[in-house]
Amino acid sequence: GSTYSSKVFRVTFLTLAASLTVPLLGVTVLLDCPIDPQPISLKEPPLLTGVLEPNIKLRKAERLWENQLVGPESIVNIGDVLFTGTADGKIIKIEDGEIQTIARIGHGPCGTREDEPTCGRPLGIRVGPNNTLFVADAYYGLYEVNPGTGETKMLVSTKTLIEGQKLSFVNDLTVTRDGRKIYFTDSSSKWQRRDYLFLIMEGTDDGRLLEYDTVTKEVKVLMVGLRFPNGVQLSLAEDFVLVQETTMARIRRYYVSGLMKGGADMFVENMPGLPDNIRLSSSGGYWVAMSAVRPNPGFSLLDFLSEKPWIKRMIFKLLSQETVTKFVPKYSLVVELSETGSYRRSFHDPNGVTVAYVSEAHEHNGYLYLGSFRSPFICRLNLQHV
Repeated sequence: GSTYSSKVFRVTFLTLAASLTVPLLGVTVLLDCPIDPQPISLKEPPLLTGVLEPNIKLRKAERLWENQLVGPESIVNIGDVLFTGTADGKIIKIEDGEIQTIARIGHGPCGTREDEPTCGRPLGIRVGPNNTLFVADAYYGLYEVNPGTGETKMLVSTKTLIEGQKLSFVNDLTVTRDGRKIYFTDSSSKWQRRDYLFLIMEGTDDGRLLEYDTVTKEVKVLMVGLRFPNGVQLSLAEDFVLVQETTMARIRRYYVSGLMKGGADMFVENMPGLPDNIRLSSSGGYWVAMSAVRPNPGFSLLDFLSEKPWIKRMIFKLLSQETVTKFVPKYSLVVELSETGSYRRSFHDPNGVTVAYVSEAHEHNGYLYLGSFRSPFICRLNLQHV
């Protein structure tokens, strides 16, 4: 009797599956897909061994100002006063534990995907030589903010076409010590920040590295054809700029002075995650925060999908970006690179227990402050204790 019932079950199951699949396929063919994905070839992710060996060091971090700020992406300090930009469009000052809004580039309402372009989204933030803040707002452009008065001054507007292309997703910036030059990334001329997942999944290669001269007010394009250029960092000697190319899990280097000026090469290839922001470390190297990880051993969704545009099309015909984001494993990873790009050490929080969605690691006074594009807190890790 059992073979008969299993046969019935199998036939019933297959009939049911077919009756669901056929209309689903029909519907899927008819549905529009918001993206036109390109196949991308990534190498097999590096093995998480040696200095990349998984650990739980990030779990030693403490959460600060929990539920008092939302998505503090990038962090700087002037003395012991911290500054960050948040998902509700604010530029915030934290002094003696007190949180104060000092400026807004956009205006409310804020909170939904639809509001984001008018609300504004301050991402990269840096301190200039006169202790003013330079801020990259994803929707509005490059700004200078006086931290004392909160006065904001537009330097580069996203309304201005740069070499015939619009700025749709101004992301991060790095400033020379004399404050003369600002190097900044525009992640795409097609996709905005609120569609960053479309940008990654489509593999769009219209990102650029740009240079703004604060004296001549000129904007120059230095690199084109980048796939989601994200965090940027000048070297200590200010002879090159590092650009994280998120979609490709790598870091490019562009020379801004010296014999190689105007040239570019690869700094680090095939990283264990998708790099977000990059900042100097006190040892002369760089802190790199990963917005997602490529586990090996393990299953990397990004790598699996990279050469299968048709699966990506199916997924985005049927599911929203928010839904797809839920399938990305919560795994926090920060790596320290040497000045030549080798891995020095790595801090992990598998499953994102304490630190979730890390976007930047900013070192100050023996602590690593961890920014996040989504979490409602800043994490602080004592580097002496890891």
